[in-house]
Amino acid sequence: MAILLYRLGRSSFHRRGRVVAVWLLLLALLGGAAAAFSGSTSSEFKMPGTESQRAMTTLRQQFPQAGGATGTIVIASATAQKLTPDQVEPVVSQAAAVPGVLAAVDPFAARSISPDGRYALVQVQFSAKVTDLTDAQREAYKNVGQGLEGLRVEPGGEPVAGGAPEVGSSEALGVLVAAVVLVVTFGSLVAAGMTMVNALVGVGAGMAGLFALTGVVELNSAAPTLALMLGLAVGIDYSLFITSRYRQFLAEGMDAREAAGRATGTAGSAVVFAGVTVIIALAGLSVVGIPFLTAMGLAAAATVAVAVAVALTLLPAVLGFAGERVLPRKHRAGQAESSRRAPREAFGFRWGRMVIRLRVPILLAGVLGLGALALPMQDMRLALPDAGTAAEDSPARRAYDLTSEGFGPGFNGRLIAVVTAADKEATTAAAARAAKLITGTEGVLAVAPPQLNASGTAALLAVIPTGGPTDAATEDAVHAIRDKVATITGADVSLTGVTAIGIDISEKLSDALPVYLLLVVGLSVLLLMLVFRSILVPIKAAAGFLLTVGATFGITVAVFQQGHLADLVGVDTPGPLVSFLPILLIGILFGLAMDYQVFLVSRMREDYVHGDTPQQATVNGLGHNARVVTAAALIMIAVFGGFVLMDDPIIKSIGFALAIGVFIDAFVVRMTLVPAVMSLLGRAAWWLPRGLDRALPNLDIEGESLTTAPATAEREHSMA
Repeated sequence: MAILLYRLGRSSFHRRGRVVAVWLLLLALLGGAAAAFSGSTSSEFKMPGTESQRAMTTLRQQFPQAGGATGTIVIASATAQKLTPDQVEPVVSQAAAVPGVLAAVDPFAARSISPDGRYALVQVQFSAKVTDLTDAQREAYKNVGQGLEGLRVEPGGEPVAGGAPEVGSSEALGVLVAAVVLVVTFGSLVAAGMTMVNALVGVGAGMAGLFALTGVVELNSAAPTLALMLGLAVGIDYSLFITSRYRQFLAEGMDAREAAGRATGTAGSAVVFAGVTVIIALAGLSVVGIPFLTAMGLAAAATVAVAVAVALTLLPAVLGFAGERVLPRKHRAGQAESSRRAPREAFGFRWGRMVIRLRVPILLAGVLGLGALALPMQDMRLALPDAGTAAEDSPARRAYDLTSEGFGPGFNGRLIAVVTAADKEATTAAAARAAKLITGTEGVLAVAPPQLNASGTAALLAVIPTGGPTDAATEDAVHAIRDKVATITGADVSLTGVTAIGIDISEKLSDALPVYLLLVVGLSVLLLMLVFRSILVPIKAAAGFLLTVGATFGITVAVFQQGHLADLVGVDTPGPLVSFLPILLIGILFGLAMDYQVFLVSRMREDYVHGDTPQQATVNGLGHNARVVTAAALIMIAVFGGFVLMDDPIIKSIGFALAIGVFIDAFVVRMTLVPAVMSLLGRAAWWLPRGLDRALPNLDIEGESLTTAPATAEREHSMA
């Protein structure tokens, strides 16, 4: 692989004009396709095969009027006086006049008035699905009842929830910090700017292609932001790794084209391995069997694949235009003088020797410390986000809080029992039986009278729990209801609604988490065995990954669920973690952890193979790569941290968890615990049974085969 990438790097460097033109053309074509074919994203979560999803499908078939988006407008009296029909009527009329609204139900007719008479709920039914609502419709709905004297009106429900999170200044701040890190690392504006632009081209191409697909493929609203987050981080890092190696070869006096080929063949090999690892982990999310999670994983994997392609082709081409300007000015102007001065030893060498000297206490402190940070994970609860965790000043949150204030939290987590039978008589009897059983269930506040469809073969019952959508009591009530209605014969009774769907998704994801973790850990052991040709190094890497994941989960639970230091990251209301966060975090962190593992340990193996002692090889691995790994980690932390500033609770928690996970894995595990363990293992770290050694293919991540490449390259050059 190193030889192939070496030739690719030299070719891209030599034909730089064509390569840049091809990428710019591709970017323009994808941008045009995105502008022409992009569609809307969905905030809806679906779970095929679950009871709640089957019931939702039945509900939409038997009650077609329920197939469109639904909204709930909360009305509250601004005084201590009860609401009157005359006060409520303008709100109902305005809601009914919103384009696309089929009906707006008068709360006095529907008896949706609070016990004290000061609050009312107006149910609004749209003809179109929420993903098909236009911005004009949403805006008209949000303006219903605004400015009416003596009333507080808060439109809520699907028309004001969801949509793609807005990307703005907070993310730009993360990119700005990444740019500063690049300037400090390289000491050259040209190198920093080139690396950043290269990464942005990759992100632009990946995101344009993704948005072009939204016209034909349904994506969750968080998918594009996740793809942007990951594409930016790995795009900058991959370019950083290759540019750093290119500068190293230039400083050693190598020809620019040869340096580009060598950098692509060595650092590029590690980039390919790291990128493929991330792609496999993200694509592996499809094994969970959840469509929206599969789409998120594949979307993010696609942007990573583009980032790898850009780093291997466009970057060498851009390096060809930059030449030696990627080096600091003093190295270009006074290289001869600076070479006579004794270079100052890099911090990585000093850090490596200290870690080896104090390896036992460092290992004990690191393992025990990360174990302590993981303790809150025992209380981790998973749920789909609801309006109760939205920003306090958002329309959805205001409507949620006002509903809870007037009616109780259960009115925000309403359930729907769907009863189907062969005829009207059987349906009516089964619905009455179900209503009686559900009413007597602990955790249920009220059950509305059954509503039959026109043919009488289906009925629905609105169920109000005592707790909110993500309360543990509501989850217990859902299970208890299902157990009770399962005893009804002659009809099918199933429970659905947004709350029930969220519970089913969370449980399925929780069941899949151990299997996915085992898959990822097993994959890491296998891949690292191929790369490092060792038994103990992969096992050690997998153990370090588990420590990273455990500590990251623990810290995220402590902040987002338990509320410790929540104000520092803008969490208004602590609550359960979004249900797909753990499995998504494992997939992404796995790939990123392998980045640092490869870049650090591959140099250790290279020096060990060339005759250094295990301890000296460990010191060299840190000394030569600590600076670039530190910069890469800081860039990822900055990019992920920028998304913590967003209001969207899903993106905020993902950005936080990834930033914390990268920090722990890069600085605590890979740059501290890994060298401590390597020095303890000594030569045993590189042991591999002979039979296995012969059976495993040689991936040549370190680029050992490039020792014969220059002669071959010169012949190719003379023939070109």
